[in-house]
Amino acid sequence: MVSISLALALTDVVTSKRGGISLQSLYIDEGFGALDPATLDKALSILEEVREGRCVGVISHVSEMYNRIPSRLEVIKTPIGSTVKHHSD
Repeated sequence: MVSISLALALTDVVTSKRGGISLQSLYIDEGFGALDPATLDKALSILEEVREGRCVGVISHVSEMYNRIPSRLEVIKTPIGSTVKHHSD
């Protein structure tokens, strides 16, 4: 929840300090694995609201997020290197 709040606040600060330049994307790195189911649901609901008009990137290993995020990139580790698979529900 703090990561989401900080990322949103940072985009607002950049917008106000740089003459109205709007950041249309933000990235949040993990932190979701420590959340209980109710808090995770609330965090995902907030992300869904924020996603309107913005590109929101989330780096996570939480399987519940796969079901709730319609368009995502999955990084798959292989013996010869990693590959990326695009999912669009």
